Amino acid sequence: MASEDASLETTPADVAQIAHSIQLSVAPVFLLSGIGVLLGVLTNRLARVVDRARRLEDLHAQAAEGEAADLHRELRWVAQRARLMNTAITLSTVSALLVAIVVAMLFSGTFVRFNLAVAVAALFIAAMVALVGALLAFLVEVRIATLTLRIGPREQRGEPGLADHAAPSP
Repeated sequence: MASEDASLETTPADVAQIAHSIQLSVAPVFLLSGIGVLLGVLTNRLARVVDRARRLEDLHAQAAEGEAADLHRELRWVAQRARLMNTAITLSTVSALLVAIVVAMLFSGTFVRFNLAVAVAALFIAAMVALVGALLAFLVEVRIATLTLRIGPREQRGEPGLADHAAPSP
């Protein structure tokens, strides 16, 4: 009976070890917060792309033949942007899930008698790879949005690019 009571006692060293594991777990939580903000930006951007696609589809249904081809081309660009945003959201979510698992493993490592260092390192690296992939997809989507940006009225010769609307030199 006395040995059972001894196993339930908490020593100052145990409390210190638990406190240290909480400290180790807190740093990745800040990363989770940043990924959460990124997910908010990405989902808002995707919503804008979807709204744009719906407006273009409505215009396409009522467009004359020449204008319909232009709208169809723009719809293809918008679809590509939506796919990139979906990829960025998926990779960001995977990254967040992996970081959450890292946090759980760091904290549970205090109570489990296994060496979790390799697993924690591998999961953290995988989380960073997923986050880099998400940021690259976001970068490509922003680049496409910028390249397909049309400023001003349509011209007879086709869709103007940004260079067609450069400010005149003095």
